[in-house]
Amino acid sequence: MTFSSISRFISRRKQKQFIFVETFLCGISGGILFTLLGLPLAWMLGPLTAVLIWKLLSNRNSYWPVSLRNGGQMLLGYSMGLSFTIDSAKQIVNQLPSMAIVTVLMVSFGLAIAYFVSQLTGINIPSAVMGTTPGGLSQMVVLSEDIKGAEPTIVTFMQTIRMLTVIFIVPTLTIHALSSDETLNSKPSLDMISQNEYGGLFYFFTVIPIVLLVTTLAVRFKCPTPWIIGPLLASAILTVIGLETPQLPPILTVIAQLCLGVYLGLGVKVNMLGNWRKLLPISFIMGLLTVGFSLVLAYGLYIVYPISLTTAFLCIAPGGLPEMGVTAHTVHADVSMVASYQLFRVFFILFIVPIFLRRVFGSQDVIKRSVNTL
Repeated sequence: MTFSSISRFISRRKQKQFIFVETFLCGISGGILFTLLGLPLAWMLGPLTAVLIWKLLSNRNSYWPVSLRNGGQMLLGYSMGLSFTIDSAKQIVNQLPSMAIVTVLMVSFGLAIAYFVSQLTGINIPSAVMGTTPGGLSQMVVLSEDIKGAEPTIVTFMQTIRMLTVIFIVPTLTIHALSSDETLNSKPSLDMISQNEYGGLFYFFTVIPIVLLVTTLAVRFKCPTPWIIGPLLASAILTVIGLETPQLPPILTVIAQLCLGVYLGLGVKVNMLGNWRKLLPISFIMGLLTVGFSLVLAYGLYIVYPISLTTAFLCIAPGGLPEMGVTAHTVHADVSMVASYQLFRVFFILFIVPIFLRRVFGSQDVIKRSVNTL
């Protein structure tokens, strides 16, 4: 390795570090601003908004390590798993039929919207279907690459607008319209905080290794959203069997939301389509309709089961597991129930929906050939 190559390597490394610090400060500024304004999910939506606006206005490169996103997801997953108890596990088992019914209804509603989007915009049906299916952004983009006729660029744009619509509207609607003041203002007692905030040697030598092991297995076996599911399952199992599972300090929850918010902001690519101005309002309306339909289903769930309307809405809302989980934790809803419904929909869309779509549209042979040549 020559001296000039070493110098270029050091220069690129310093430039990447500078871009990272710039992105970090931008995210911090958004979180502080949203906190001062009293907006919902300040440390997730604030950094997301700030980074997105900075990208659009400055046209500068931004950098956020994947390790920070994964670490933030691990912290959120662990925190969500702490809400699981034996009673909640029994309640979840009793509601499995309802999980299946509402998931099928949400996917069917997405298919109906896809038909009208296709008619209005001229987008082919496979792309419209993948763009309106209420799944996670990354999962639907990956699936679109395996469905014949689907355009990943169109799917990415539609899912991005749908995601932004959901994660801004659902928390605002939940906090300001569905949650009572008593619920929002309720805080854990000081005894609970002092008891669980520090786990001592048991925490470091037992809980952390178990969480890391389960997360590694989830990644190894390619589970959907493994960096959330792994810690969630680990802390849920430890809690159910009665072992001490300390709560996360508030600062770690803020850091986790910041990591996720910045990552989501960097993932938005508004200018990826030439006709994005025509597709943007339709995608936004599509997101509003999906949120409205989920609210109708949530009211039915609220009538049938002894759960709050807030919990029911977050169970069905077509947002991602981390976003809805953070919202549920903020308004003190039943996080275990929300996580269970959201996880059920993730698995249903990843394992059942692709089989149906491949039968209807066929699969991309090009993808298979390219894999075989690697």
